[in-house]
Amino acid sequence: MTPRPTFAELFTPKLVTVLREGYRLSHLRADALAGLTVAIVALPLSMAIAIASGATPAQGLYTAIIGGFLVSALGGSRFQIGGPAGAFIVLVAATVHTHGMDGALLATLLAGLMLCAIGLLRLGTYIKFIPYPVTVGFTSGIAVIIFISQIKDLLGLTLDSAEPALLWDKLPVFWHALPTLNPATVAVSLLTIAGIASLKRLRPNWPGMLIAVATAGAAAALWQLPIETIGSRFGGIAASFPMPRLPDWNLAKLVAVFPSAVAFALLGAIESLLSAVVADGMTGRRHRSNCELVAQGVANVASPLFGGICVTGTIARTATNVRAGAHGPIAGMLHALFLLLFILVAAPLASYIPLACLAGVLVVVAWNMVEKQALATLVRASWGDAIVVLATLALTIFRDLTEAIIVGSVLGMLLFIKRMSETTAVETHTPFVAEDTADNAAGGRSPYDSRETADPKVLIYRISGAFFFGAAASIGSILERIGDQHRHLIIDFSAVPFVDSTAANTIDGLVRRAAQRGVSVVLSGAGTSVQSDLVAQGLAEPSVRYAPSIEAALALVQASDDRVNGS
Repeated sequence: MTPRPTFAELFTPKLVTVLREGYRLSHLRADALAGLTVAIVALPLSMAIAIASGATPAQGLYTAIIGGFLVSALGGSRFQIGGPAGAFIVLVAATVHTHGMDGALLATLLAGLMLCAIGLLRLGTYIKFIPYPVTVGFTSGIAVIIFISQIKDLLGLTLDSAEPALLWDKLPVFWHALPTLNPATVAVSLLTIAGIASLKRLRPNWPGMLIAVATAGAAAALWQLPIETIGSRFGGIAASFPMPRLPDWNLAKLVAVFPSAVAFALLGAIESLLSAVVADGMTGRRHRSNCELVAQGVANVASPLFGGICVTGTIARTATNVRAGAHGPIAGMLHALFLLLFILVAAPLASYIPLACLAGVLVVVAWNMVEKQALATLVRASWGDAIVVLATLALTIFRDLTEAIIVGSVLGMLLFIKRMSETTAVETHTPFVAEDTADNAAGGRSPYDSRETADPKVLIYRISGAFFFGAAASIGSILERIGDQHRHLIIDFSAVPFVDSTAANTIDGLVRRAAQRGVSVVLSGAGTSVQSDLVAQGLAEPSVRYAPSIEAALALVQASDDRVNGS
């Protein structure tokens, strides 16, 4: 029997693990390139998310710098990128509206302490029990709210009073303000959105958001368009970094912001661990959830001391980090330092960025957040999944995020119990939810080779654990969110003890969409029973190929490419 890992083994940062493996100059070059790539992506996103959250663009950059550095330096994930996230926009904006900016900063600090406590008490494993239909529902609901919150800046509307906080109060106000629509603002918004979409399709490896924002901003400045900019609303960004200070607090204020802090902590835990799981699937490594939550907690304690808002793991930036060839956590630390360099050197340039550009960026973020494939799969899969995801979606939009998560989780757990009661005995040595293990468990670790994940032609994704109901929707959704222009997709089933029909149908749909894009799919490592279940659902050659291992799958892909190139 494998001995239980010690406290030190479970909470040693991945940074230490990577340095112990041996860190060479080639690794530093790979991490520097990946860090710069992620920083370019994070720059416009951080400012846009901060503005939508009721903060200043500078606060968004402070969040990315402090959060990005600490999450990478202390975290239990090798590739996690921390910073401000779109999922927090609704919660932070509501807290700022109710309690002011100091209240939001205080709630963030409390949430950080809660995350540290959750991690140190080793409760991170239980966060994984939140049903996936719930995460799909509230993420899509947040996306709807983000889009509606950007209508004012997208259209350049002039409101007679402050923008209402509640969704159903916003729409009538926007409708009455339509006569004040600014055509120049609309043009810049559309140019930004079109630029991002076009570059994603034509040049997926280019920093589409930054290029689109820079182009639209330059056009607005060149033609002197009458539109609002960062400089006109916020006075620009100071070319310096603030000194730390505690937010104003007293007992009454602590009690008032406590519910917001709980919501911040809960959402932060869910988002950061989901992002870590995505990185694991792309690289074949394993994060330690409790160590990761402690790092997220420390980052959320430190961020508000410098005026920053909530920090969490970010899926898109983490996936970018992996695909850019990162070797380890130093890439995330360097991404933070690159952003700091921007503030110190090029901060005055930010004053010229139109707010319409950043609104366009958030519209794209909101569109990507709506997990369209997952929603469709869950609604079609069964009436139970449909009820959970739609109830969570509706409660997120029209009620409250915390309420949506609680109600959705209860419904999802009831559905899970029902399904498990109907499932016959399954003989497997693979747990439904894997616990954290030490980095040196099971005879040590093999060195990480970033070339495997950095190959632009091949995307490898590993599924771990029982592949059923909620997880069936997650694979397709995650692969869509990664958004690579790969030619070959390898899905590894070596750690999957069984699949159900919903999971098989999800893979079948993924294979069909891949075929339409000219992408070949190889399923590796599937056991006899798992492969039989997949074949029974129509996943047979030639639409999909099978290989006994990832190595064999890569050889199969290489042989296929050689035949094509030789013909």
